[in-house]
Amino acid sequence: MKKILTIEGGGIKGVFPASFLATIEETLGDNVANYFDLIVGTSTGGIIALGLGLGFSAKEILEFYENSGPQIFKGNRMLRLLRHIWISKYSQEPLKRALESIFDDRKLGESTKRLVIPSLDLETGKVHVYKTSHNPRLEQDYKLRVVDVALATAAAPTYFPTHRSAAGTPLVDGGLWANNPVGMAVVEAITLLDWPRDSLRVLSIGCIPEPLKVRLGRKWALGLGYWGFKIVSVFMAAQSSASEGTAKLLAGHENVIRINPPVEAARFNLDVVKEIPSLKGLGYTEAREAIPSLRPIFFGEYVEKFTPCHRLSS
Repeated sequence: MKKILTIEGGGIKGVFPASFLATIEETLGDNVANYFDLIVGTSTGGIIALGLGLGFSAKEILEFYENSGPQIFKGNRMLRLLRHIWISKYSQEPLKRALESIFDDRKLGESTKRLVIPSLDLETGKVHVYKTSHNPRLEQDYKLRVVDVALATAAAPTYFPTHRSAAGTPLVDGGLWANNPVGMAVVEAITLLDWPRDSLRVLSIGCIPEPLKVRLGRKWALGLGYWGFKIVSVFMAAQSSASEGTAKLLAGHENVIRINPPVEAARFNLDVVKEIPSLKGLGYTEAREAIPSLRPIFFGEYVEKFTPCHRLSS
């Protein structure tokens, strides 16, 4: 059996999956990363995946969100709204400082887990996926700073500026094409890792997206004034559905477990830090209910140690 963990993007809503995993850890008395062969995360989910790969507990990652989230998404509300119209809503610097405070100068090659972290190259329009060296072809990414990988996958357009890699590549949030990364995770497992599809067990954790609200769009031939405010939520919902469908088609419906509770509309957003306590509580509640069914599938025994194909020099 090969076990995969995927974590969706969603800004400060990453508190939910972090709390969910921290609750499981508290029950197990052990780090959840010990039970997964592959961890895939996008944007805020990518930050969580990187932390787990580097040996941080989910509780430590949750504390990072609780302590650093208000500083990352800080500022006068009215000034932020005006800024949001013309330039990115937030500066990259608070996020960069927060990431450096926990990841320091560590490299992707220090991960003890196979990781896949999506981003997007604005120069070419091609997907840009960071990966640990879990295949002989993966010869470069393991040398990169974890902070740079995190900044690239989390550079959500309009919220944060484009991240320039050390090589000069302009990179933005992987959520533009893989906010729910479960489909690409299963493809990675079957193709590059050559794992039998019937051996896969996948735990996919969402970041509680709001219900799709397009009632008028279903009735009327509306234009940019309407769809301009709705289209992002529409394509995000479509991408998530397609990704989940791909994973279930390839690995089997019964082998993909999705944790993504419904929430009321207009309450949670990717930068609403006042909801951190509620997100934390929701993660605890969902984990408490899910642990009995998840334990025999994912948390019965450790996975084999990951041995990378290429290693960092001492």
